[in-house]
Amino acid sequence: MTEQLEQILSQLTQPDNAIIQQATAQLKQAFKDPAIIPALCAVMSGSQNPQIRQSAAVMLRLRVKKHWKKISPDDRESLKAVVLQAFMQETEHTVQHSLSQLCAVMVKHETPDRWPALLQLLNQSTKSSNPHDRQVGLLLLNKVMESNPEPFKPHYCQLLQLFSTVLQDHNNPTALYYCILTLTAITAYTGTEEMHQMRSIIPSLIVALKHLIKADQDQASEAMEVFNELMESEVSIIVPHVVDIVRFCLEVGSDTALSDSLRVKALSCIAFLIKLKSKTVLKQKLLTPILQAIFPVLVAAPPPGEQDPEDEEDDTGDGAENDNPKHCAAQIIDTMALHMPPEKLFQQLMPLTQACLASENPYQRKGGLMCLAVLAEGCADHIRTKMLSSVLQTVCQSLSDTNQVVRSAGLFALGQFSEHLQPEVSKYCAELMPLLLDYLSSLNEAKVGHVTKAFYALENFMENLGADIEPYLPTLMETMLSALNNAENLKIKELAVSAIGAIANAAKELLVPYFPPVIESLKGFLTATTEEMRALQTQSLDTLSVLARTIGNDVFSPLAAECVQLGLNLTDAIDDPDLRRCTYSLYSAVSTVSPDCLTPHLTAITTVMLLALKSNEGITAHLEEDKTFVLLDDDDDDDENDNNEEEKDVDFLEDETETEVHDIAGFSVENAYIDEKEDACDALGEIAFSTGAAFQPFLESSFQQVYEMRDFPHEDVRRAAFGAMGQFCRAQHKVWKENPTEANHQALLKLLDVVLPCFVETVRAEHERQVVMGILETMNNVIKSCKEEAFQNPSRLKEISHVIRDAEYDAMLQEFAGEGIPLLASSVPADNFAPFLNDLLPLIMSKAKSSCTVADRSFSVGTIGEILQALVSVPGGRGVAGRLSNRLLPVLVAGVRDSDAEVRNNSVFGLGCLAQAAGPIVVSDYPMMLSVFSNMLTKESDLRVIDNLCAALCRMILSNVEAVPLEQVVPALVARLPLKEDMEENKTVFNCLAMLYTNSPALVVKLMKPIVAASSHVIGNKNVDKETQNTSALLMKEFAQRHSADFQAAVTSLPGEEQAKLGAVISAS
Repeated sequence: MTEQLEQILSQLTQPDNAIIQQATAQLKQAFKDPAIIPALCAVMSGSQNPQIRQSAAVMLRLRVKKHWKKISPDDRESLKAVVLQAFMQETEHTVQHSLSQLCAVMVKHETPDRWPALLQLLNQSTKSSNPHDRQVGLLLLNKVMESNPEPFKPHYCQLLQLFSTVLQDHNNPTALYYCILTLTAITAYTGTEEMHQMRSIIPSLIVALKHLIKADQDQASEAMEVFNELMESEVSIIVPHVVDIVRFCLEVGSDTALSDSLRVKALSCIAFLIKLKSKTVLKQKLLTPILQAIFPVLVAAPPPGEQDPEDEEDDTGDGAENDNPKHCAAQIIDTMALHMPPEKLFQQLMPLTQACLASENPYQRKGGLMCLAVLAEGCADHIRTKMLSSVLQTVCQSLSDTNQVVRSAGLFALGQFSEHLQPEVSKYCAELMPLLLDYLSSLNEAKVGHVTKAFYALENFMENLGADIEPYLPTLMETMLSALNNAENLKIKELAVSAIGAIANAAKELLVPYFPPVIESLKGFLTATTEEMRALQTQSLDTLSVLARTIGNDVFSPLAAECVQLGLNLTDAIDDPDLRRCTYSLYSAVSTVSPDCLTPHLTAITTVMLLALKSNEGITAHLEEDKTFVLLDDDDDDDENDNNEEEKDVDFLEDETETEVHDIAGFSVENAYIDEKEDACDALGEIAFSTGAAFQPFLESSFQQVYEMRDFPHEDVRRAAFGAMGQFCRAQHKVWKENPTEANHQALLKLLDVVLPCFVETVRAEHERQVVMGILETMNNVIKSCKEEAFQNPSRLKEISHVIRDAEYDAMLQEFAGEGIPLLASSVPADNFAPFLNDLLPLIMSKAKSSCTVADRSFSVGTIGEILQALVSVPGGRGVAGRLSNRLLPVLVAGVRDSDAEVRNNSVFGLGCLAQAAGPIVVSDYPMMLSVFSNMLTKESDLRVIDNLCAALCRMILSNVEAVPLEQVVPALVARLPLKEDMEENKTVFNCLAMLYTNSPALVVKLMKPIVAASSHVIGNKNVDKETQNTSALLMKEFAQRHSADFQAAVTSLPGEEQAKLGAVISAS
């Protein structure tokens, strides 16, 4: 059979398809004969043709991998012997490589101890005096260890001794390469007993890498991964050597003679180290040397006649960012900003940055601006509070630089500032908007790449302006509309359409006058069918969705039905996942404005979206083994479901590097289809909630399909699926509230019984932080809507409390936990929640210490305040709040004295809520609380804190009017009205004034003038809820009827406009 097999295998290498097909059929037949294993062994060790020897090894490997249990014990033993013998006598590197991979797969099934000959061979060859034998032995060791690091644990100490010898073998770079790769493979599995050896290897590892760089930069780049692995799995090994590792990486990263990929690897090692061990880096005084080494990289000019990738004209702004040394240098500064105390960083960094900004060389100026841009995210607080005006001035000046490279960097920096330095950066609107508009008008439209950057900066800045955008609207809209009508270039039209969306987010109904021409343009774009219009159409749909949500129902509603039709027509005519995705968002937006328009089309819309979720389009499974090897797979797929991608080509005899891929990493999905699935989930959830009862016929089928997506490989789709599941619960709750039948109630409970346990389980098991954050946020929304219905199941409160407790320990998830605790408190009787609250409180309180960050302190006292506020309105809340008062009072009183306004604000709010929630039991603390507040009233300058002080005093009065010396407190309180920033608290203030008028009318009448003035600010104010406006109006009517002279006098002292407002309220009966 051996000769016949060799014959078939040689035919497979022929360049003739017919011969290959015939050979494949014969091979399939041959594989049915149990003698195939010995025959392949014979070919593998005996054939004269290296290509055929390699084919035999690859086929054996696939056979062993899938069907080891079916190979007879005798064949297994002979295979073990033959493969080692073949390996030692083989001279061709590609065949050795395949043989070592075959050994690796066999070790998986056999474990090293059941194959002593392998250990013996490894031992002999790696210690041989012949350099070639050592190389080959290390290749075999590497392949075997990479796929089975754990079974070799008992041999680690011995291996590490071997490595420390091999690493001295500087004249044998291939041996160094395999040795370092193997060290990388075992690092994650080493324990304390190997620690000392691992530490002592590091110095020789650095020297070995230097030699490997001279011999082969690609191999060296791969070997550098060892540092990342060491840092990730056992940082303490490298801590003693941090200085040497950093010096080495800086040397490599700065050496322009080396390849970009190697320099990138070295620089990213430094970024990784800073992320994990920023304190060590500072302690070892490495900050200065790192900055001094990376600045020249950051400001290097590109080779003559070339440009940096982001300055090339066709750059669309979405290029891969980490592929060159310059980006890596910026990444290091970005990482420092996120992980180091800003004071220490800026002290070293600013002199270097300022020198660059003042330089004659444009690339130095660009580097300085890039540096400021990447600091914005990590050092946002520091820049916002200490140096915003000076950095903004620098960036603004850069926009008039003579060099476009510098101007581009300035635009990028401005975009970053707008994103990360809110709300303070928006206060510079008067300086920045004219500058940006001026800049836009001066641009040459032919340079689309640069125009794109200008739009990026403008959009990011405008988005957060709110009503402050008003003075610029005429110029802005003139610019955008003329671009829509005139620009030859479709990309410029697309940028203008996108900018209109950003303007709408800020301007909302102020945009109404410009709405008709905008809509006409968008409709024109959306009825075209040519291919080149596609990007403009997706952007138009996006902007249409923004307009639907922002422009006001009465303006948009008349167009709602037409918009839905536009979307349906587009997706009928054009098969494009991006376009479909944008229509889903449009339907979703329309459902919030005019749900009735959607009802007739729900069948069509849900059908398209559910198909998108079911579809496998754009998903490529990497499951098909090489076509030639189909026969290896046709018995059955028992043992393992190994999704390994083999070469698809017939000449599979390349030197392949195989990676073991677990479970679902075995397929790739085109981004457009992922986005479509994500947007379909988001839209189904929102449409279900908005359309309520009309969606009922589609709820079950939609839920089932979305539920299937909960373990989709891509995290964005998983996040969206959980979000939609939460929306379906809220939708069903709304339907039951509107139509409280038993069937609707049961349907809600059934949904909650599936969804909430699914949330709890996923938060525990999910690795992706973004998904966990999404689930916690959605779970909070479900609890907020469904309240006690979510806790019908007796174990639910405990499960959710534990999930929240675990999330609290994680800084990124803390905010969602902080929102969740007050929601739980407001959803169940206080005594049921009390034991869990006792469990959650210590951690919240521990973050209020003065040594914690401002964000933590603010979170801590803010969450305490919201818990107390929740206890005001639940059964048993007063008792629980009373029992907690002794623990919480000191924390809140300390917070009132904090240096940060937000912490003071949250603490004052918390004290007011404590008085309200705990009732009589805290009356004994009133004198102390009142003295703290009166002290604050005289010193406090922050407007929001003053508003909250007024509200807290009102809560104390509402809760225990007898315990407050009204004659002193009320005049001081009224003197601070109207509220300036925290409009929500008007509700508390006017409820209190109304109650006081009933209880002590004489006191209130004495203060009529300031109270009337405050009311004139509340009535007709769109930022104050209707109920509060009514409370205020009723009080004014009482004044007008019972104390008309005093009231008239108070009104006449007001400006004309306010007088008219009050007059209208009084005359309206």
